[in-house]
Amino acid sequence: AYCVKTVTGEVVREGFVDSSRAALSAWAESLESPWTGGMEATLFTGWVYDHLLPYADHLVVGHPAMLKAICGSKKKSDRIDASKLADLLRCNLFPECTMLPKEIRQLRRVLRFRNRLVRQSTRMKNTMAGLLMEAGQAYSKRKLHQCRYFAELMQNLTDVPESAVELLGLSRETVEFLRSMERTLISGLRRNPLLQERVERLMTIPGVGEVLALTWALEVGDPHRFRSIRAAVSYCGLCSAYRESGGHEYRGPISKQRNKYLQTILVEAAKLAPQWDEGLRELRDRERGRGHANRATLMVARKLVAYLLAVDKRGEPFEVRASRAREEESD
Repeated sequence: AYCVKTVTGEVVREGFVDSSRAALSAWAESLESPWTGGMEATLFTGWVYDHLLPYADHLVVGHPAMLKAICGSKKKSDRIDASKLADLLRCNLFPECTMLPKEIRQLRRVLRFRNRLVRQSTRMKNTMAGLLMEAGQAYSKRKLHQCRYFAELMQNLTDVPESAVELLGLSRETVEFLRSMERTLISGLRRNPLLQERVERLMTIPGVGEVLALTWALEVGDPHRFRSIRAAVSYCGLCSAYRESGGHEYRGPISKQRNKYLQTILVEAAKLAPQWDEGLRELRDRERGRGHANRATLMVARKLVAYLLAVDKRGEPFEVRASRAREEESD
């Protein structure tokens, strides 16, 4: 559904248009130029946005969380939603979300597909462990997914049903296939000219590997859209929700309004990064000493965001500040 209004709110046209490139082109060409448009964020917003962008003087995509108030209306339909979006747009109240360049979004799709492969591989590994437990077969959790150990385990299976043995073999082949696909995708992303130099620069930060560097580059896009470290930390979902009313303040758990891909990889990296950097180790140990293990992980993740943002904005490799270096020497 669409609704075309003037600046004064007069309805010029409204109706429906098919979600095909030919229909969208005909509709866009029929509008009086120049025109400004706003869209809801949906599964197919990306290609519609790319297709309509050359026709529009200005085209924006609405922030899903900030448009939820439309769902609270007594009456809701596609036609009503289009009219409300048009009113927000003409009053300059349209809550806009960031749309990354087309090339970056295509590469981001590849990285997110890699994340699905990793999750599927983990499910298959858990399935293998479950099959062994169902059959009463003892095994080493640490070595189960090592090639040599698994081969020896399969040769020494006793009193295990044939169906379980066959499923174990198929599961192992699936895990290896998914792992090879993951390596291929990561290797292709690292060699991409749009990312290669930027990823190598981000990987100079202690504790930042290729997956975290790629995730940061493809999920953030332009780092200058963050005015401060606090804004970047909030985008990554590493801060709590905040409510204040009548002089009373309330802080809830970690906010769900975040980039879930960045949040996940940063928390995972924060658990390992202190092994590679003395400053991060001291930060973690200090928070752990206060009895806050989870808070220690969050503090390390926030520090990693600060490092990533600084290196990305400056466009230079990571360097330890002189003041910090002197402190470490004195210790």
